[in-house]
Amino acid sequence: MDGEALLAALDAEPVRFGEHGIDAAVTLVVFDASAESVLVESPTGRRGTWWSSAAGSSGRKPLLPLFEQMVNLIHRHSPQAAVAFNTTITDGGEAAPRRL
Repeated sequence: MDGEALLAALDAEPVRFGEHGIDAAVTLVVFDASAESVLVESPTGRRGTWWSSAAGSSGRKPLLPLFEQMVNLIHRHSPQAAVAFNTTITDGGEAAPRRL
């Protein structure tokens, strides 16, 4: 997926959530020292109602440490949050209702 297509998909995802009656925000996370602060300070993190994993990061071995970090941050900072796992960047709107 090229950069423009990726940004278009990210912009469209909150609309898809809205179709399910869910107010959503997208947070981009880079696997570096900023990941924790970005996740904790994101609008999604502040709301803490639900989280969806980052577009399949759980299934990609190089991203497994980031996925583990995300799950542990959710547990630490939003223990009441429901967690849903998407498989692509465009199916979070279908994943979240399973857990809400």
